[in-house]
Amino acid sequence: MLQLITSADGSHTLLNTEMNETYHSTKGALQESIHVFIKSGLELFSKKEQVSILEIGFGTGLNALLTLEYAMNHQEKIAYTTLEPFPVDFSLVEQMNYPELMQSSELKNAFEAMHLLAFGQREKYNVYFTFIKEKQKLEEYPITPDVFDLIYYDAFAPSKQPEVWDVENMRKCYTGLKQGGILVSYCASGQFKRNLKEVGFTVETLEGPPGKKEMTRASKL
Repeated sequence: MLQLITSADGSHTLLNTEMNETYHSTKGALQESIHVFIKSGLELFSKKEQVSILEIGFGTGLNALLTLEYAMNHQEKIAYTTLEPFPVDFSLVEQMNYPELMQSSELKNAFEAMHLLAFGQREKYNVYFTFIKEKQKLEEYPITPDVFDLIYYDAFAPSKQPEVWDVENMRKCYTGLKQGGILVSYCASGQFKRNLKEVGFTVETLEGPPGKKEMTRASKL
């Protein structure tokens, strides 16, 4: 069962009551996504003509929405692919306050459209942002080598879903990234970083978002 809750920065997140796990940090959902995925990931590709992103865990859609906003504001072309085997019911999506906090009716329309879009269907929301979501786990997703510039690794924590963070999934991510590509995650567990290093990533431990000491960035050099 999913329950809508308000995090410390006023933005919503969801609590999975069966797993006792939230989709974002309760210290600030919006702040966390901006810090981990936009500032520590996407902004590194600001000079690139087009950025190809793979997200592991569409969830509430917050990361995709922030990426769309970035694409519009910076006039940067982004091709966004996201995996979500357990989609959130639209009745909850309608209650989320991200578009209101971002003060954009255009983003609100796009946010709802991304959730309603059929799986496997590619949609172009404007000249800068192309989006597709797949109802698959990473283990099932047929990843093509050297396709993505950036991976948002935003699955539930290793303590809740250890199989998602195993070495084989890290190897798939490494394969799917282009040379010079990066993976970013809120997670900073030692085993996660060891798995990344085992498959060839160069791993950095960065300062985490508000309320969290550390996060991880891994590069395919």
